[in-house]
Amino acid sequence: MKLFWTILKILLALFMIYAGVQHFLKPSFYLPFVSPFLPFKMFVIYSSGVLEIVLGVMLLLPKYAKSGATGILWLMIIFLPIHIWDIFSDQPAIGNHEAAMIRLPIQFVFISLAWGVRKYATGKS
Repeated sequence: MKLFWTILKILLALFMIYAGVQHFLKPSFYLPFVSPFLPFKMFVIYSSGVLEIVLGVMLLLPKYAKSGATGILWLMIIFLPIHIWDIFSDQPAIGNHEAAMIRLPIQFVFISLAWGVRKYATGKS
Protein backbone atom coordinates (compact mmCIF):
# COMPACT_ATOMS: atom_id res chain seq x y z
CA MET A 1 0.00 0.00 0.00
CA LYS A 2 2.87 2.38 0.78
CA LEU A 3 4.31 1.80 -2.72
CA PHE A 4 0.93 2.72 -4.25
CA TRP A 5 0.81 6.03 -2.34
CA THR A 6 4.47 6.73 -3.03
CA ILE A 7 3.83 6.40 -6.77
CA LEU A 8 0.79 8.68 -6.47
CA LYS A 9 2.90 11.16 -4.49
CA ILE A 10 5.47 11.30 -7.30
CA LEU A 11 2.76 11.68 -9.95
CA LEU A 12 1.04 14.42 -7.94
CA ALA A 13 4.37 16.20 -7.46
CA LEU A 14 5.16 16.06 -11.18
CA PHE A 15 1.66 17.28 -12.05
CA MET A 16 1.95 20.22 -9.63
CA ILE A 17 5.35 21.20 -11.00
CA TYR A 18 4.05 20.93 -14.58
CA ALA A 19 0.93 22.97 -13.73
CA GLY A 20 3.03 25.61 -11.99
CA VAL A 21 5.35 25.96 -14.99
CA GLN A 22 2.29 26.40 -17.23
CA HIS A 23 1.43 29.58 -15.29
CA PHE A 24 4.60 31.10 -16.74
CA LEU A 25 4.36 29.61 -20.22
CA LYS A 26 0.64 30.36 -20.79
CA PRO A 27 -0.42 33.00 -18.25
CA SER A 28 -3.25 34.25 -20.46
CA PHE A 29 -4.95 30.84 -20.10
CA TYR A 30 -5.28 31.46 -16.35
CA LEU A 31 -6.60 35.05 -16.56
CA PRO A 32 -10.28 34.01 -16.71
CA PHE A 33 -9.83 31.96 -13.52
CA VAL A 34 -8.74 34.99 -11.48
CA SER A 35 -11.72 36.61 -9.76
CA PRO A 36 -12.63 40.01 -11.22
CA PHE A 37 -12.39 41.70 -7.82
CA LEU A 38 -8.72 40.75 -7.38
CA PRO A 39 -6.12 43.35 -8.38
CA PHE A 40 -2.77 42.48 -9.96
CA LYS A 41 -4.11 39.48 -11.87
CA MET A 42 -0.75 38.56 -13.41
CA PHE A 43 0.85 38.63 -9.96
CA VAL A 44 -1.85 36.21 -8.75
CA ILE A 45 -1.18 33.91 -11.71
CA TYR A 46 2.59 33.93 -11.29
CA SER A 47 2.37 33.59 -7.51
CA SER A 48 0.09 30.58 -7.74
CA GLY A 49 2.47 29.08 -10.30
CA VAL A 50 5.43 29.52 -7.94
CA LEU A 51 3.39 28.03 -5.10
CA GLU A 52 2.43 24.99 -7.18
CA ILE A 53 6.06 24.41 -8.19
CA VAL A 54 7.32 24.78 -4.62
CA LEU A 55 4.66 22.43 -3.22
CA GLY A 56 5.39 19.87 -5.94
CA VAL A 57 9.10 19.96 -5.16
CA MET A 58 8.36 19.68 -1.43
CA LEU A 59 6.47 16.45 -2.10
CA LEU A 60 9.63 14.96 -3.58
CA LEU A 61 11.74 15.84 -0.52
CA PRO A 62 11.07 13.38 2.33
CA LYS A 63 11.70 16.00 5.02
CA TYR A 64 9.05 18.31 3.52
CA ALA A 65 6.64 15.84 1.90
CA LYS A 66 3.95 16.11 4.58
CA SER A 67 4.03 19.91 4.47
CA GLY A 68 3.92 19.81 0.67
CA ALA A 69 0.92 17.47 0.68
CA THR A 70 -0.83 19.64 3.27
CA GLY A 71 -0.15 22.74 1.16
CA ILE A 72 -1.53 21.06 -1.96
CA LEU A 73 -4.60 19.94 -0.01
CA TRP A 74 -5.31 23.51 1.12
CA LEU A 75 -4.54 24.95 -2.31
CA MET A 76 -7.02 22.58 -3.96
CA ILE A 77 -9.65 23.51 -1.34
CA ILE A 78 -8.99 27.22 -1.94
CA PHE A 79 -9.35 26.70 -5.72
CA LEU A 80 -12.59 24.70 -5.32
CA PRO A 81 -14.96 27.73 -5.35
CA ILE A 82 -13.46 28.80 -8.70
CA HIS A 83 -14.52 25.50 -10.24
CA ILE A 84 -17.95 25.59 -8.62
CA TRP A 85 -18.48 29.16 -9.88
CA ASP A 86 -17.41 28.05 -13.36
CA ILE A 87 -20.35 25.65 -13.59
CA PHE A 88 -22.87 28.42 -12.97
CA SER A 89 -21.10 31.10 -15.01
CA ASP A 90 -22.49 32.24 -18.35
CA GLN A 91 -18.94 32.06 -19.76
CA PRO A 92 -16.98 29.36 -17.89
CA ALA A 93 -13.30 30.22 -17.49
CA ILE A 94 -12.36 26.71 -18.56
CA GLY A 95 -14.09 27.21 -21.91
CA ASN A 96 -17.52 25.60 -21.79
CA HIS A 97 -20.02 24.08 -19.37
CA GLU A 98 -19.14 20.50 -20.32
CA ALA A 99 -15.49 21.09 -19.42
CA ALA A 100 -16.54 22.81 -16.18
CA MET A 101 -18.72 19.83 -15.26
CA ILE A 102 -15.77 17.49 -15.84
CA ARG A 103 -13.26 19.73 -14.05
CA LEU A 104 -15.20 20.00 -10.77
CA PRO A 105 -15.06 16.27 -9.89
CA ILE A 106 -11.38 16.29 -10.85
CA GLN A 107 -10.83 18.94 -8.18
CA PHE A 108 -12.25 16.53 -5.60
CA VAL A 109 -9.88 13.84 -6.91
CA PHE A 110 -6.94 16.19 -6.34
CA ILE A 111 -8.18 16.98 -2.82
CA SER A 112 -8.46 13.26 -2.08
CA LEU A 113 -5.04 12.54 -3.56
CA ALA A 114 -3.40 15.25 -1.48
CA TRP A 115 -5.10 13.95 1.65
CA GLY A 116 -4.08 10.35 0.90
CA VAL A 117 -0.50 11.30 0.08
CA ARG A 118 -0.33 13.33 3.29
CA LYS A 119 -1.63 10.42 5.32
CA TYR A 120 -0.05 7.39 3.68
CA ALA A 121 3.00 8.35 1.64
CA THR A 122 4.80 10.67 3.99
CA GLY A 123 5.33 8.12 6.74
CA LYS A 124 3.65 10.47 9.22
CA SER A 125 -0.04 10.54 10.07
